[in-house]
Amino acid sequence: MWNRSDHKKPLNGEDGDYTFLGKGVDFKGVVHFDGTVRIDGRLEGEIHSKGAIIIGEHAVIKGIITTGTLVSGGKLQANVTATEKVQLLKTAILIGDVQSPSFTMEEGSRFQGICDMGVDMWADQERPDRENVHDLAAHRGKVRLQDIQP
Repeated sequence: MWNRSDHKKPLNGEDGDYTFLGKGVDFKGVVHFDGTVRIDGRLEGEIHSKGAIIIGEHAVIKGIITTGTLVSGGKLQANVTATEKVQLLKTAILIGDVQSPSFTMEEGSRFQGICDMGVDMWADQERPDRENVHDLAAHRGKVRLQDIQP
């Protein structure tokens, strides 16, 4: 009846590689994790994990995140680099740039930034001549004289 073999093992098959930073925890600095970490508090700085980072809906993160997988329901103002995937749940807000091969957003989540999924051209298309490409960012804010004169 109380046999210990009845306990379920974690999905990743590893015991003890789970870290939890609960609600009410405020942390500033650089943290490194080997396994999975769940954050429900506030963290300002850098988070590095080879495993997964799970951000709870009450969490607030500011800084840099480097991980295998990021699943977020909280508020992030961070640049994110993930080797596997980034998933934003419906309560998530992410302001910052994302670099990941997979990026998904549930309806209701919000994102402001640039997402780089590692694709720089169509597979069946050759790169166009660089001479004919104009840098629109360099021209933002410039007003032509003919636009000013009546």
